[in-house]
Amino acid sequence: MANLIPIFGDAWQAPPPRVLSPEEQLSSAMEDAGIDPPDEIVLDGRIHRFNTGGKKDKSGWYVAFADKIPAGRFGDWRNDITIPWTADIGRELTYEENEARKRHVEQAKVLRDRELEKLHDTVALAAKRIWDSGTPATAEHPYLRMKGVQPHGLRVSGDGKLMIPACTFDGDIRTIQYIDAEGGKLYHQGGEAGGNIWILGDDSQSPLYVAEGFATAATIHETTGKPVVIAFSCHHLVSVVGELRKRKGTMTDICIVADNDKSGMGEKWARIACDKHGARMVLIPESGDANDYAQSGHDLAALLAPPLEGWLISVKDFARVPAPIPWLIKGWLPAGGLTMVHGPSGCGKTFAVLHWCMCIATNDDMIQWNGLKTKKGRIIYLAGEGHHGLRSRVAAWLKYYDVDPADVDLFISASGCDLNTSEGWLRVKSHIDALGGALVLIVVDTLHRFFAGDENSAQDAKQMVDACAGLQREYGCAVLLVHHTGVNEEAQHRARGSSAWKGALDTEHSVIMKGNREDIQIVCRKMKDAEEPEPVWLRLMKGIELPGWFDDDGEQVTSAVIVKGEEPMESTPKEKNLNDVQRIGLKTFRIAAETFGQLKDGRFDGVSVDIWRREFYKLQPLGVDENDKEGVNKAQEKRKKAFQRVQDKLINLEYVKPSEDGKFFFPAGAMAEIDAMCFESRLKSYETEKL
Repeated sequence: MANLIPIFGDAWQAPPPRVLSPEEQLSSAMEDAGIDPPDEIVLDGRIHRFNTGGKKDKSGWYVAFADKIPAGRFGDWRNDITIPWTADIGRELTYEENEARKRHVEQAKVLRDRELEKLHDTVALAAKRIWDSGTPATAEHPYLRMKGVQPHGLRVSGDGKLMIPACTFDGDIRTIQYIDAEGGKLYHQGGEAGGNIWILGDDSQSPLYVAEGFATAATIHETTGKPVVIAFSCHHLVSVVGELRKRKGTMTDICIVADNDKSGMGEKWARIACDKHGARMVLIPESGDANDYAQSGHDLAALLAPPLEGWLISVKDFARVPAPIPWLIKGWLPAGGLTMVHGPSGCGKTFAVLHWCMCIATNDDMIQWNGLKTKKGRIIYLAGEGHHGLRSRVAAWLKYYDVDPADVDLFISASGCDLNTSEGWLRVKSHIDALGGALVLIVVDTLHRFFAGDENSAQDAKQMVDACAGLQREYGCAVLLVHHTGVNEEAQHRARGSSAWKGALDTEHSVIMKGNREDIQIVCRKMKDAEEPEPVWLRLMKGIELPGWFDDDGEQVTSAVIVKGEEPMESTPKEKNLNDVQRIGLKTFRIAAETFGQLKDGRFDGVSVDIWRREFYKLQPLGVDENDKEGVNKAQEKRKKAFQRVQDKLINLEYVKPSEDGKFFFPAGAMAEIDAMCFESRLKSYETEKL
């Protein structure tokens, strides 16, 4: 628009842009989705069908409501497209309006599904009648002559079109694909093509090839003598291959022969299907499909069955090149493969795994796990539950280890999804791809929140393993599953569900929490390509105050972090009676004694109460704004009283013993032997000083 200010002055304002009507918005949304919209759109809550994409099969459809907030759904049955739609009214929706919008979209889905099911059933009956009335096709059909293939049991309709039945995996015809003399293809109007197949040859043989169209499939079958499954579209490859894998098992060699089309969609969907369901792929090296490749004089047989040179390798050559195991955490977490960490509910699995992740994702070489070499890199943490608790644990870890959040390359999902379904897998992939950059690890916590199926089913477990393998291949990273163990005692050290889980794992670890709920042991149960490391002891340090975190009652929120631990000695019954603050008091007494304890003639001679109090205050920060003088004074007084209560409790239970003047404390009673171990390093230091 021309600048009119010189003419009308500063007061001139451009007219506001015209707001499109809901009908115009819906039409525009269809165009954006690659669907040719109808000339007229009616928002009456009914399903409307129309021609699109130059076809006269009325595969386009929409359902839209006009009352309150215009909303609904639209799509294209031919291309298996369905998209929810809501009109833009130029402002944010109220709660009531948004609820109305949701109802409209859901109603549209119900209507669409109901109409689609009805339509599909009607078309299936018609397709069966038309197929039965057709005549057997011969090699003289113009399309078959053009492609140079045999009919393989196809039939011809009354108007001379070649008919290919699209059937369920159980053999029921759902629709028909018609091909005319020039190669024009058309499905029976309203037919159900997605997920249906047609098979050439005996599908009990292996390899089992999968192709998009008939001519491609026939060429492959005639070249190899092996069975070929027609998926009818690259968009159906994922569902078709998934069902084949489910029915044929893991040992069948399923090979997708992908079209090399200009859009790249043939290769894209073939790779997704391969990664998800454990198939392999042959991509036609030139533009076109397998039929085009063969008719151009190329050796399709050689392409589909490549020579096996180099498949058998002598020991001399096999062992010549060193191949050390790459690690994320030396000796514990390989940089590739599938790892599982399991344990009973509440044992600290997430604490332990999160500690691994934070150590790996933190861009600081000084941050390592238990002093072991730790590779740095990006981590995707798929969290299916407990997000509030996970937030506090991350905050506590950052505070305790003094790490800037900006230095942590870790992303956490907002919810779970069914990772072993094509929809869930693609959802995860799309979000990861949107981030960009390389990954080193994907964590799935917990498995049952991302798993659709029966944990006890070997087949369902295999589907989940295949989904994880797909992520590994896609991003060249490791995948770690967090899983529960069984309930009874003998099942506490193995993963819950099918034994197929263990067979598929490269690495397996158990997390065991001792009765004091603080000491955690990690035990390696399987290390496929390396020696199993010795069990490691960790400690769950509780009572970490989170700055600025207060509950509804104004109480300070605390969380816990994993720190390096030691094998615990047998605890006395009294120790189990301590609350979290009292445990911190005992912990800080030991720290103070070990680090600052007085020595006399090589013997421990007490620790100052002032030093003990200082260590206690370190783990009990004020948690208030320093500029709030009144708040600081109240918090200091509260903390002082807490320390006094802790002292009294520990003296009463004979954990510690004060000196006569109350200035020094000593270990007492049953704890004396335990605390003596804490003082060992201090005594060694004393002996070194003497020398």
